[in-house]
Amino acid sequence: MKTILAMEYKEDALHMIDQRKLPHTYEIFIAKTCQEVDFAIRDMVVRGAPAIGAAAGYGAALAAKSYQHEEKSEFLVKMNESLDKLNTSRPTAVNLMWAVKRMRKLIETHHKLSVKSLAELVLKEAHTIVREDQAINLAMGSHGNTIIPQRATILTHCNTGALATVGIGTALGVVRTAHSSGKDIFVYADETRPRLQGGRLTAWELMQENIPSTLIADSVAATLIRDGKIDVVLVGADRIATNGDTANKIGTFMLSVVAKTYGVPFYVVAPTTTIDFDIDHGTHIVIEERNSEEVTHIEGVHIAPEGMKVYNPAFDITPHENITGIVTEKGIVRAPYAENIMKLKV
Repeated sequence: MKTILAMEYKEDALHMIDQRKLPHTYEIFIAKTCQEVDFAIRDMVVRGAPAIGAAAGYGAALAAKSYQHEEKSEFLVKMNESLDKLNTSRPTAVNLMWAVKRMRKLIETHHKLSVKSLAELVLKEAHTIVREDQAINLAMGSHGNTIIPQRATILTHCNTGALATVGIGTALGVVRTAHSSGKDIFVYADETRPRLQGGRLTAWELMQENIPSTLIADSVAATLIRDGKIDVVLVGADRIATNGDTANKIGTFMLSVVAKTYGVPFYVVAPTTTIDFDIDHGTHIVIEERNSEEVTHIEGVHIAPEGMKVYNPAFDITPHENITGIVTEKGIVRAPYAENIMKLKV
């Protein structure tokens, strides 16, 4: 499998593929400060729950580096402020909060170390998050491949590939694994309005690896499912409640309803870090609402009447009863979710 690196830490900076520019332009966004990482997350230079978590880890490392000449007490205060800011950069993806919490705990556990040693430790932990995600992606790909039939036609939504992680991807990682294992698969990729992550990013990744595929408008998916042309639906997740309710890119819920109606397996692919063990129901998940221009404009071109009101939630909640299974690095979780998800808690 080819390797696409969504981000790489080098030369004391975080280098990220600027996903706002793909597929027309391949540009690297270089973040040299925690504030620049925060901007990259907020403005979707980097997106996808696992990738956001990894970026937050490096944001913490850049903050620690910038404060490493401060007195210990000042270092701790400024680090806490930086982590608070990072924690609010996107409200739905729980991997962000997970990474920030992990860095807080690390600093608290080793607070007696020198400031320079703490800064080095935070950077080391950020690298560890990346290595862990790469291994997790491979494991999810392996488990997920067991549910993909020979010559399967797969429907995907949004982008769940290498650009959304720091490995081979979540749902698209399963696609990659199935393709490389010789299963002769075919993929329909939803364009995923309003930001077109399917059309811009998933399509780009599929073409990079020569995986047989076709791009469709979101509204085509229901027809394909009804007509028996889809064998399995694979989606990612930004947060999963302990009852299995899943927050994912807007339009996921609609797909789950159609898939359930026509008996098509509907799988969520996500690492256990995307499970929020503090919430037991999807109603507790905060849904981010984004700028109206994402709907009224396409690549800067105004397509809607001036002054038209817009409702633009970035995510929706798919109820657990619509989900066939959740593919994690520890295996495939199935109903009853409230019972089986808790078995994954370490």
